[in-house]
Amino acid sequence: MFTGIIEEVGVVTALNRESGRARLVIRAEKVLEGTKYGDSINVEGACQTVAELGDGSFTVFTLAESLRKTTLGDLRVGSKVNLERAMTPDTRMGGHMVQGHVSTAVFIRELSRTDNNVYLSVEVPGEFLRLCVPEGSVALDGISLTVAKISGSLITVNVIPVTIDSTTLKYKKAGDKMNLETDIIGRYVERYLAPFISQSENAGNKSLSIERMRELGY
Repeated sequence: MFTGIIEEVGVVTALNRESGRARLVIRAEKVLEGTKYGDSINVEGACQTVAELGDGSFTVFTLAESLRKTTLGDLRVGSKVNLERAMTPDTRMGGHMVQGHVSTAVFIRELSRTDNNVYLSVEVPGEFLRLCVPEGSVALDGISLTVAKISGSLITVNVIPVTIDSTTLKYKKAGDKMNLETDIIGRYVERYLAPFISQSENAGNKSLSIERMRELGY
């Protein structure tokens, strides 16, 4: 479990594709402090297990599912990546509960700046869009962000300067992909309500539906 507060930006120094997986070596400093073999580190929003520790670097083996589902499969030597160690019981919860289980990769459709505010809009598939709510939390490339607006298939987040400066967001542009993780609480709520919504719709009773729940403020 992570908080979505990025500790540092690392650099991929080696990438070797093997049968069904890729071996990633990442240069870092901060996240190596206290890190041991088998620990979890969030790399660009994806929870990865430390398989080797070197002098100023760590190694993870990214499996085929993660390579397919996330942007980790697009990394190259020299790529910069957001890094965060797993939270501890005394960690300050500055962001939100981030699992490091990426929902899908999404495209940046717009990056705009107004004074000291940066607005980032990404296009989200419908199955994940319904789990995003205004003022709710999402993680993009492992960064905890607040949804400012939803318009059609686009969700927009307002990014403060300190977040831009301390993450890989400073290198992003329209057309780039980012790893999206929707809020785990919303996923649990949807899973719990799904049978009731299905039963209601099958019975022709529309009193409990996504639209009705939105009307009620859920």
